[in-house]
Amino acid sequence: MDKTKKPTAAGVLNIIGGAFSIIGGLGSLVGFSVIGGAWGIPGMGAIPGFAPGVLLGSGIFSLIVGVLALIGGIFAVQRKRWGWSLTGSIADIFAFFPLGVIATILIAISKNEFE
Repeated sequence: MDKTKKPTAAGVLNIIGGAFSIIGGLGSLVGFSVIGGAWGIPGMGAIPGFAPGVLLGSGIFSLIVGVLALIGGIFAVQRKRWGWSLTGSIADIFAFFPLGVIATILIAISKNEFE
């Protein structure tokens, strides 16, 4: 079994993409709480009624995708559980497209390096 740096590089890309996705998801949830609660902020009446729902849905989706990408990245760095690493890389495509595509390719071609 030849050890290359492909799984480590893919894991780092997944961790970066997952972190960005989690930060974006938290930002969406904060936006939801501000818009949904309308904390007496002037001009909030001009916001369409569907905006809080969109922010809530996108925030939850981003958090789930980010956590999957983080878990996959951790397993890729450890070279354990190829299936979880690939799942995290595919989730990273939704989190941060360019990094996710590169990470998915690296994980897919380095399957034999995992335990």
